[in-house]
Amino acid sequence: MKLKICGIKDTDILQYACDAGIDFVGFIMADESPRKITNDFLTSLKNFNFQSTTPVFVFVNPSVEEVKRITASFGNLILQFHGDEEDKFCQQFNTPFWKTIRIKNSHSLKAIEAFPSADAILLETFSMDAYGGTGKVFDWSLLEQISFHKKFVLAGGINPNNVKKAVSINPWCIDVNSGVESSLAVKDKKLMDRIIKNFTNG
Repeated sequence: MKLKICGIKDTDILQYACDAGIDFVGFIMADESPRKITNDFLTSLKNFNFQSTTPVFVFVNPSVEEVKRITASFGNLILQFHGDEEDKFCQQFNTPFWKTIRIKNSHSLKAIEAFPSADAILLETFSMDAYGGTGKVFDWSLLEQISFHKKFVLAGGINPNNVKKAVSINPWCIDVNSGVESSLAVKDKKLMDRIIKNFTNG
């Protein structure tokens, strides 16, 4: 099982995550997110040694140009589409991608079928107000009703206290964001340590 820490926006935390052997680190490109990375930070990533960690760039309804700017700058990366993008849009970049499905009820899961090209499906909590980063957990029992033919990433409100339960659901990857923050958009190394410990011992 893999672990991703998303919403990283400073080099110190990024270095800490890579040194800890986190599988994926997420960088948010969406303007409306409090975790959006700065251009200076993006530039610094081009010379950063990710070691064995894979960077994931998170977009919400981007232009083709925005995405190509990233794919041209980085080799080993994953694109994550968190908005209303369709499969045809996502696959045009010839880069591995994850597609986010926001879960409101069992009917929401049907949307997975619309993304045959996705390398993984990320399941996030539905919100009327935001495309993600709600810090809330959806009803994980809904996942008992389906068998996944594709890798799935479990996201939404996962923290040190519930990560063991998340592990028990047996997703391919667990995505943590606000659950390792001491305040909005501020990652906390102690909470990261707790997540890693509970994830590993889950």
